[in-house]
Amino acid sequence: MADPASEKTPVEISFHSKSRLLVVAFQDGERFELPCEYLRVFSKAKEVRTLQRPVSGKEQVSITHIEPQGQYAVKLIFDDGHDTGIYSWSTLYELGLRYRENWNGYLEKLAALGISRQSGEAAAADARKVKMLYFTYLVKQLRKESEELQLPAAVSDVRSLVEWLRKRDSNLAHLFREGSIQVTVNKQFAEPFTRIDDGDEVALIPTSPTAPVAG
Repeated sequence: MADPASEKTPVEISFHSKSRLLVVAFQDGERFELPCEYLRVFSKAKEVRTLQRPVSGKEQVSITHIEPQGQYAVKLIFDDGHDTGIYSWSTLYELGLRYRENWNGYLEKLAALGISRQSGEAAAADARKVKMLYFTYLVKQLRKESEELQLPAAVSDVRSLVEWLRKRDSNLAHLFREGSIQVTVNKQFAEPFTRIDDGDEVALIPTSPTAPVAG
């Protein structure tokens, strides 16, 4: 019989700096994508836990270093100077399992206190323009090789960008069907969670020479 504690030991910890995500996979098959902002807000450090008001204005925060703490935890050092948060394996597992519940509760608390989640820098970052590049049959179907797009605030990563492209024109939605395209951001193949920033170059590369059929 497997030891429950051993199943909560990570088999992968990787940091994606552009997307500001810490990816943690565990032996039991659970895999979590934890935003830096979330990890910073829910730090177990005493100076965070004892605050009278929730931490805010950390939407743009990132991790600069990950320091192992024996065989049980990591210390996450953030670029806002916070460097006392120790995240045990069980803490990371619990934060992953309860992400939606924790995050919704955090947003509700901010709203109740009239606190803005965003810093001024983060609010300014909402205005984002990207250059889109299209290849093979997309050029013919879209009648263009490239274009500049002003992204709505709801588009923050590759996943939401593709969803937005599907909804932008229902007659062309089939061209962006799941599995039909690969996406690169700044000439690097991207994950669904790869963050989209102002000035990025995003390329859509079909996985087949034949265009998907609508319907």
